[in-house]
Amino acid sequence: MFPKVFRTIHTTSVAGIVGDRIGRHGFVAQTESRPYITWQIISGQPYDNLSSAPGGDFTTVQLDCYHSTDAGAELLALAVREALDAGLICNRVVLNSRDPETKLYRVGMEADFIDQR
Repeated sequence: MFPKVFRTIHTTSVAGIVGDRIGRHGFVAQTESRPYITWQIISGQPYDNLSSAPGGDFTTVQLDCYHSTDAGAELLALAVREALDAGLICNRVVLNSRDPETKLYRVGMEADFIDQR
């Protein structure tokens, strides 16, 4: 139910773009420099059974890649996708927009983490 998101996506490629600026709960302080990534749990489902406690969880996480340029946001999203693919984690783009207040470009992705307890 609490997947290892930071550990999964904090690869050399991703860190080369955002460093350690990967915020849980969909939040990064506005004082942080750009670009950055935020993530939050969207839904979670245990693998229930009748004979014992669940042995694992299926958790959907939303990751949002923010950058000051459109090309930068896409490059960051591709690096995150590569990290998720390397971890054999199904993922998909669900959002591609520009924030009207911050003027940052945003690529939103969902990723399905399957974890054993």
